[in-house]
Amino acid sequence: MSGGLLVAGTTSDAGKSVVTAGICRWLVRQGVKVAPFKAQNMSLNSFVTRAGAEIGRAQAMQAQACRVEPTALMNPVLLKPGGEQSSQVVLLGKPVGELSARGYHGGRQQKLLGTVLDCLAELRGTYDAVICEGAGSPAEINLRRTDIVNMGIARNAGLPVLVVGDIDRGGVFASFFGTVALLSPEDQKLVSGFLVNKFRGDVSLLEPGLDMLHGLTGRRTYGVLPFRHGLGIDEEDGMGVPPLKRSREWGRVSLRGTVRESNTAPPVGADVLRVAVCAIPLMSNFTDVDALAAEPGVVVRFVDRPEELADADLVVVPGTRGTVRALQWLRERGLADALRRRAAEQRPVLGICGGFQILGERIEDDVESRRGQVDGLGVLPVRVRFAREKTLTRPVGEALGEPVEGYEIHHGVAEVTGGEAFISDGAGHRLDGCRVGQTWGTHWHGSLESDGFRRAFLREVAAAAGRRFVPAADTSFAGLREEQLDRLGDLIEQHADTDALWRLIESGAPQGLPFIPPGAPA
Repeated sequence: MSGGLLVAGTTSDAGKSVVTAGICRWLVRQGVKVAPFKAQNMSLNSFVTRAGAEIGRAQAMQAQACRVEPTALMNPVLLKPGGEQSSQVVLLGKPVGELSARGYHGGRQQKLLGTVLDCLAELRGTYDAVICEGAGSPAEINLRRTDIVNMGIARNAGLPVLVVGDIDRGGVFASFFGTVALLSPEDQKLVSGFLVNKFRGDVSLLEPGLDMLHGLTGRRTYGVLPFRHGLGIDEEDGMGVPPLKRSREWGRVSLRGTVRESNTAPPVGADVLRVAVCAIPLMSNFTDVDALAAEPGVVVRFVDRPEELADADLVVVPGTRGTVRALQWLRERGLADALRRRAAEQRPVLGICGGFQILGERIEDDVESRRGQVDGLGVLPVRVRFAREKTLTRPVGEALGEPVEGYEIHHGVAEVTGGEAFISDGAGHRLDGCRVGQTWGTHWHGSLESDGFRRAFLREVAAAAGRRFVPAADTSFAGLREEQLDRLGDLIEQHADTDALWRLIESGAPQGLPFIPPGAPA
């Protein structure tokens, strides 16, 4: 077998990432050596490879679905938004500068096409199959000229395209038809068919519409995937976490009151543990709290009001792409004062990466916000200076008597002037972070995925909060992640026409697919 496929979508959040992961897991279970690929990803949820390259977390998750080590080849271009108008451009795992949307789409993007195609070619020369993920919709006609992630990559690499539609949103038939009809004849030749995602109900009631869609477009539907809870792992951004409430502040989506999907098992002890995550602007790597939500009896919710911290047993200040901006937001909302009160009252607070920096005494930032020296919340004896070079590492250490590993993605360099070490090496020397009373801070993302450390940390939190909460002795976050990926593979195997999908990946788009007018505007 030697081939590839581009999984496109009618919209953002149609399910491209999870469908790509599902196809990857299904293929690898058939003995196929497969790799994921996304030419260009816009996300604040990123990961660091063992070689020290920063890529989207979705591609790292898809690599895990393939049972291979993630590399920069799998996501050569990563855009990390810094606000409404600009993003940091990460090329082959390293930041190369900040660009406005106009500057990027006005010329830089098209110049990256050669690099993107080289990465894809290298993967295709190494693996039996490469399953590519598109971005947004392939029918973004205003961006088609410079596109390197949807039909631009499909045309240049000769990839068949499978279009995924989220039927739970409604309008899926119009979305499928309109997507094809807005593409040029050359692009339409590669659009091979459709995949319905998140269907609730009796599939037989949908079949007449699928037949009519086939008659109208000449393209078949390769499967109808049922709606399943708990499959939205490692989303690209907060848009994947309902409810969606557009806010005028910072052009952000409010996650207030959103509960991170938790383990359905009852608590082991007598009490649950309530975790409040400050939904700060430009929140990055909010997937850090997934490991907490995986624990039976831990309830994780996002908050943006000081009164919502009152009944929390643990408050998490997560990472952010805009540390100074997030700090200003916390002050404006009254959350800064609430966090300081919690720290003074010895009530647990955890700061991760940007959240760690916010909890410190002082931030000197001439790189990210360019605001110069700014006072932090002053609850940890830490001073942060932003360096132009980004720290990208995969460290290991020890915390609370347990082994811990994580990954670092930050410009801020922390000078710790007091407190206890949070994470140390085997000899007891400080590696990272700081602890004062019941306030902790660390630059390490992903540390809570270390099961022994997470349990030890939650025991400390429960004791400080006066909760009779007991961490489950057998919760394995890595095991739960594997179960989720297997469920995605099961969805493809059980609800898609895998024989037809196999032929598509192996042989390319069917010949003779009809043109659907009007096509792309001139």
